[in-house]
Amino acid sequence: MKQRWFPLEPLIEAARREGQLTVMGMPRGWCSCGALIDSFQAKYGVPVVDLKPSASSAVQLDTIKHAIPAPDVIDVGLSFGASAKREGLLQPYKVSTWRTIPDPVKDVDGRWYGHYYGTLAFEINADVVRTPPLDWPDLLAPEYRNAVALAGDPCVAHQGIQSVYAAGLSSGVGGPDAARVGLAFMAELARRGNLYPRVGDFQSLCSGETPVLIRWDFLALGDRDRSRGNPRIEVVVPRTGRLAGIYVQGISATAAHPSAARLWMEHLYSDESQLSWLSEYCHPIRLAHLTRSGKTAGLLERLPEFREQPPVEPVFPTPEEEESARDIITKGWDDTVGVKIPCESTPPTLPKSRPPTSFRKPPDDQMTA
Repeated sequence: MKQRWFPLEPLIEAARREGQLTVMGMPRGWCSCGALIDSFQAKYGVPVVDLKPSASSAVQLDTIKHAIPAPDVIDVGLSFGASAKREGLLQPYKVSTWRTIPDPVKDVDGRWYGHYYGTLAFEINADVVRTPPLDWPDLLAPEYRNAVALAGDPCVAHQGIQSVYAAGLSSGVGGPDAARVGLAFMAELARRGNLYPRVGDFQSLCSGETPVLIRWDFLALGDRDRSRGNPRIEVVVPRTGRLAGIYVQGISATAAHPSAARLWMEHLYSDESQLSWLSEYCHPIRLAHLTRSGKTAGLLERLPEFREQPPVEPVFPTPEEEESARDIITKGWDDTVGVKIPCESTPPTLPKSRPPTSFRKPPDDQMTA
């Protein structure tokens, strides 16, 4: 299939005539999203509107189906890209750097392709937690009662789903079995009273409400930097169950600004933008090519696995494996785990003082079984 990309100058002109780009699920504090949006607007003069920065992968697909306006582009988990293609929600476009995107993480027709990935880590409020967990089984210890939180709803959000999957992979099994084992692990975590019944975030971690947060490493490391030691944040990449969680981009089949969407894709997959992921601890999808080209010198050391000798590669599931795991986890959570994980939106502000020195028990009305 021939490359489907357009000469840049006519594409820029067409995007400017369209007047804007609408995106979804790209909060400014998430990896380099804010910087990429700013650089796109400054470089091309096309305003970017994020319809809902906090939108989960499932919500983004649902918005394309039912909402007006729909986003021009989406940013979703790997398995959701495959679902979106099957449902006819995406249109094909192959960027000019197409050949340098690894084949396993791109749709052959160009309807979706990965643009960065992270690894699940434990983000720990070290002012509260005296002994940090080093691996998934450690989370079951009684000292972490009411302390462990997911950073995404395991029924709709890629981050939450992948957290369950990674917990299962830590047992040594793979494929669908890892999803089932991960559900059983979360059920045991809940039975012991260690799984806190809400989606955790930077604010709840700093306050001591959720002092152990299962989160993408790039978000945890970013939190560590911006906390500036108040509280002290430690980031632990577990010894087992290291899972590469890939996020993909795609252009909506009903995009109101298709030229702006294509220009956005060219921007995201340029060398400059891909390298900007590394500055915020993310792994650009074109990392191997950029490294071979000598363009990552001095940047790889920011990533935790490259500080290990030898570096430990995470597991890269296929889209089919991820989709199968997602279906098992989202459909089996209620019956197997039975804990609702509501999301409480709180602003990412630093605490005024040090967090408490003990775990807080959640209010009775938040305890669901």
